Amino acid sequence: MRSATIERKTNETEISTTINLDGTGQYDIETGVGFFDHMLEQLARHSLMDITLRCKGDLHIDQHHTVEDCGIAMGQAFTKALGDKAGITRYGSCDLPMDETLTRVALDISGRPFLVWQVEFSKDKIGDMDTELFREWFQAFHQHAGITLHVTNLYGDNNHHIAESSYKALARALRVALTIDEAQKDRIPSTKGTL
Repeated sequence: MRSATIERKTNETEISTTINLDGTGQYDIETGVGFFDHMLEQLARHSLMDITLRCKGDLHIDQHHTVEDCGIAMGQAFTKALGDKAGITRYGSCDLPMDETLTRVALDISGRPFLVWQVEFSKDKIGDMDTELFREWFQAFHQHAGITLHVTNLYGDNNHHIAESSYKALARALRVALTIDEAQKDRIPSTKGTL
């Protein structure tokens, strides 16, 4: 199985995470930020990755370090689990509706991290989570996972739906991109021979 564990400790956070790319969508997540946990549970469930994550962060200051550092550690675990990327479909996309909201994610597991983030929120918080931190997690995750990632909220009014559809669309796009392409299961999906 494509699985990896990362442990990361700084003066701001202490994190342990395991990601199994060939899982069934199981999760065991505790970060101390309830809505963030809910988003990462959606990521696991809809990508079919198994994710275990424990984070002890300096929440007495704010949530920034916790959210960003979880993205870093998860991206590192994702890259480690993926290995040389032989056989993967590589590209994935999803237009995901959630009631009045529609969000699009398109991605390339290219080894060349780049983020296009076209998502806006009309409120500063969802639950107790600062909405500006969603971009921070996507930024940290894609950077350390080596993914070219485009996230666009096409329309929507409910901030909860906008955030959740972003994570679910990412999950569904990853599920496609991580699938082994039987037509080239032993080859790197690039003319360069490496990703």
